[in-house]
Amino acid sequence: MAQPIGGEDYKARVDSVEMAATATVKGRDKANELLSSAEGRIVVTPEDNKRVLRKIDLRILPILLAVYCLQSLDKTTLSYASVFGLIQDTNLVGTQYSWLGSIIYIAQLVMQPAISVFLVKLPIGKFTGITVFLWGATLCGMTAAHNFPTLLATRFLLGAFEAAVAPTFIAVVQMWYRRSEQTNRNASWYAMLGIVNILGSLLTYGLGHINGSLHSYQIIFLFCGLLTVVVSVFVFIFMPDSPWEAKFLTHEEKLISIERLRMNQMGVSSKVWKWDHVWDAALDLKTWLWFCLITSIAIPSGGISTFGPLIIKSFGFDSFTTILFNIPFGAIQIVSTLGGAFLATKLKKKSPVLVLLCIPPIIGIIMLMIIPYTKGNRAALLVGYYLISVYPGISPLIYSWSAQNTAGDTKRKVTTGMIFVGQSVGNIIGPLLFKPAEAPRYTRGLTANLVLFVLIMILVVIGAFYIKFLNVKHANMREAMGKSRDIVDLSMETSKDAKDAGEALNEDQGGVGEKAFDDMTDLKNEDFIYLY
Repeated sequence: MAQPIGGEDYKARVDSVEMAATATVKGRDKANELLSSAEGRIVVTPEDNKRVLRKIDLRILPILLAVYCLQSLDKTTLSYASVFGLIQDTNLVGTQYSWLGSIIYIAQLVMQPAISVFLVKLPIGKFTGITVFLWGATLCGMTAAHNFPTLLATRFLLGAFEAAVAPTFIAVVQMWYRRSEQTNRNASWYAMLGIVNILGSLLTYGLGHINGSLHSYQIIFLFCGLLTVVVSVFVFIFMPDSPWEAKFLTHEEKLISIERLRMNQMGVSSKVWKWDHVWDAALDLKTWLWFCLITSIAIPSGGISTFGPLIIKSFGFDSFTTILFNIPFGAIQIVSTLGGAFLATKLKKKSPVLVLLCIPPIIGIIMLMIIPYTKGNRAALLVGYYLISVYPGISPLIYSWSAQNTAGDTKRKVTTGMIFVGQSVGNIIGPLLFKPAEAPRYTRGLTANLVLFVLIMILVVIGAFYIKFLNVKHANMREAMGKSRDIVDLSMETSKDAKDAGEALNEDQGGVGEKAFDDMTDLKNEDFIYLY
């Protein structure tokens, strides 16, 4: 590894280089500027990688986990509020409650194009802190909403401010982690959905017992909103904007944190919006595969997250028992999300795990459709409902599958934006397939969800074959250019793998990796290896 030189001259040179790294460099990834300060080639040993990764995890992961936990809690306050009389107290009729579930995703749909640009142009840490504050303040304002128009307006604003969270987190994981590390990190913050279903249920159970001038659901809105506002201050202060601006890393560690990403072949950040990347994303068949996959899983997700407590209540339980029976749902979500990520990381493949995760929800939906809704069948109905709760493990794997197969700063942000357009569309449709009047069976919604889980399995198989075709195409390109046809994907090697092989995590393979920080799209970089 390149050794830094001591003294004031060196410090001045480092400061100058790091300032240059924050300036826009047309057509190149900004990581190039910082790497140019190194005295020779930087070799990332397994020990160095492990040490720097630990520091990154300790700073980045707590922020991601806390913010996504709050976003999930804030978004699901509506379903908890429905159990405590929101529908009756605010005189909601017909599909109005369903629209309160969908409007938040309409706002997210509207915001996605702007967010794609913001994530390329703006400092990501400060941007995240501000959006967290704005949605927390909006949730506090929901306390004063007393009818359908005011609830609809505040839910729209809540969705607009929350729209950046998941796309930002995918960008952050791409910016800080090697491909072998990304799946588990994406799963970690997404698993907060399960934590929320456990802690949120317990929190709501406690808040629902408070007697005062405010309704129980108003107390829930106010408490969650104030907690979010407080956390936003810490996010603004402690979340770094990029590896080269991270104050918690030394200059040497910044070099390692960037160099260890070389074999991702994805770059870090360019701060330059490139229209050719936009067209590349739009014409890439993979983009539309991710779009269709995420839309297909978002429809069941949107419906079940909004109507889940009402489905349990339809089994014949009272309000407080319904909240408590939602806790196992969250525990299963955590297991499926983290377990699916662990298995995908172990196999170094996403497609087989995605197919596997579709099977339990299919069984659960069939159980809810055929088992009579009687008091004696409550246990069986709950088992069916809990089997459906495996579905949250699917979304983070789709996020990672997309992220790990897309290169180029603008293309990554645009692709992520399109994915969340699809997710927003699915979450808009999902609640509208369920109607309170169709309780307890919700036949239309459950039938649609059953078809969609089967469709996901078919799309995953198609996607895996297409990605294998792209790998063959890139191998042919390398061979035609005089490079080795077969190369090792070091981005999927762990520190233990490299240590056992006695190699660095950025081992030289005859020029492979030279274009890693040139801000090229994956389709144009023959060294890029796709993961299926």
